[in-house]
Amino acid sequence: MTPEGEGILLQPGSAPKMVRTWRADAALAGNTLIWGSTFVLVQAALKDISPILFLAIRFGIAAFALALLFRGRVNYRPNRAGLLAGTCLFAGYVFQTVGLQFTTASKSAFITGLAIPLVPLLTTLVYLNRPRFFEMAGVICASTGMGLMTLQGETLRIGRGDLLTFFCAVAFAAHIIVVGHYSGKINYETLSFVQVAAAGLLAISTFWWIETPVVRWNPIVLVALGVTGLLATALAFTVQAWAQQHTTPTRTALIYALEPVVAWLTSFWLTGELLSRRAALGVELKRVHSMQHLSK
Repeated sequence: MTPEGEGILLQPGSAPKMVRTWRADAALAGNTLIWGSTFVLVQAALKDISPILFLAIRFGIAAFALALLFRGRVNYRPNRAGLLAGTCLFAGYVFQTVGLQFTTASKSAFITGLAIPLVPLLTTLVYLNRPRFFEMAGVICASTGMGLMTLQGETLRIGRGDLLTFFCAVAFAAHIIVVGHYSGKINYETLSFVQVAAAGLLAISTFWWIETPVVRWNPIVLVALGVTGLLATALAFTVQAWAQQHTTPTRTALIYALEPVVAWLTSFWLTGELLSRRAALGVELKRVHSMQHLSK
């Protein structure tokens, strides 16, 4: 798949390709519902389990489930696509999970959404394409929105959790580009399994020296591990590996703009968390940016 393959995917008269594209879009939208609804759950679980250990168990559950599900259809040998995607995945979740300890669930989700404008920007840098005007305008719009949501007080200080989550957005943007680049070159089952297994191995090999492992087993921790391992990892990244065969990285990122909205609604419903007026304005700037691009 080319980095800007809209013309290939949506040529006039290519009805079957268009149907597959919209199915892929719908599947990716389903991912946003899963991911957006887990922020509050993960944040609650992190009170009783250290973040990297949580990720190690989460990815271990997902890798085991995928190995059983795709038995006989997966090439278990490490490959560049899976290793690169898995590294981006691990980095993104480390920054996000650690950052959740220092910021709110809704702010974490909205800052993670900065991956949306970062995808076309990073695509431009990777493929050495000239940046398009509307993409650069989108970066400025989304960055302004993030600033309104995250800058604190009169000194305009960025919180530690917000900064960590920004690095998470960079890693997730890189992950979308990597999956989009390799999705047509290897089968989606292999890409899904290898990236999840790679992320799991990185977590298992680092949690014991990056942090002091802590776990107090309780129903919230168990539910969070089960939901994130099976639904938010095994299912969601398999869906993404399949869907990105039929849509572009930029469109994938734009669909994922729904995730912060779901996260805020979940956080409001479960914890009563409200957004300040300034933060709400930032959310609106990001929403307008995403809707403008999806209409193209």
